[in-house]
Amino acid sequence: MTGYLLRRLSYSLVAFWGVLTIVFGLLHITGDPAALLAGDLGTADVVQQIRHAYGLDRPLPVQYLEFLGQIARGDFGYSYRQSLPVLELIGGHIGPTIELAVSALVVTVLVGVPLGVVAGANRGSALDTSAMLASLFGLSVPSFWLGLMLIVVFGVLLGWLPVSGYGGLHHLVMPALVLGSFEAAQLSRLTRTGLLEVLAEDYVRTARAKGLAPRLVLLKHALRNAALPVLTIVGFGFGRMLGGAVVVETIFAWPGMGRLGVQAVLARDFPVVLGTVVVGAAIFLAVNFLVDVTYGWIDPRLRTGAADA
Repeated sequence: MTGYLLRRLSYSLVAFWGVLTIVFGLLHITGDPAALLAGDLGTADVVQQIRHAYGLDRPLPVQYLEFLGQIARGDFGYSYRQSLPVLELIGGHIGPTIELAVSALVVTVLVGVPLGVVAGANRGSALDTSAMLASLFGLSVPSFWLGLMLIVVFGVLLGWLPVSGYGGLHHLVMPALVLGSFEAAQLSRLTRTGLLEVLAEDYVRTARAKGLAPRLVLLKHALRNAALPVLTIVGFGFGRMLGGAVVVETIFAWPGMGRLGVQAVLARDFPVVLGTVVVGAAIFLAVNFLVDVTYGWIDPRLRTGAADA
């Protein structure tokens, strides 16, 4: 188990370093932040002073190594625009993002698993077809379009829910539905596939031959053994929702890390952009690592395969 954990941890660290390197490179080829901060009336001397003040006049390799050192120390620097520590800004926005991701995860499980179970237990029926069409809709519809349609229907026409902002449960309903729709659709299809595979196993046929009730066979024998891939998609989906809620947060003016990152990109506030990406990537990789560990703990064959590899 120790070798399996070390292997998975090394994969996560390499992926994390790759994310840092790519984002750092992309941000520094999009333009000069010093010129943007100086404004249209800034002279060449002012731009140069800003470059020197923020260390932007040093060679990129030096800035890169210093950036890695700062990340290792947990120091993300200060925002160019707000002159506040980046970690302080992220700390004020990470709570709403976690709240939104957890709510979307609840939507994912409560919608995706029952939908997949109904489809798998009624293969070839109208219920199966309807459930799969619903999942296809969830996979195909862009989140920005679904968000706008919900705003128009439930916010503007019916007036049931607020169209934007952060507050109580009524502010959370539409963003959670939009963010969880894709993951719920994917989960329902995976649940159906796993359930159909398990229902074809010999032990399920034996349980049926013994006269067990169909519901008991489905819930106790089939669904329980089909839960392992479901656990994987739930864990990975939660990581994606934590790190990829940019569109949803922007549409609903949700004060999370995604919206903070978008605002920082538009303002070319490089430290904030880097900070949000680093924290988002770290959360995503940490969740994936925990899923891998849980998967290996449940299924010892994975640990053995990893050790043999």
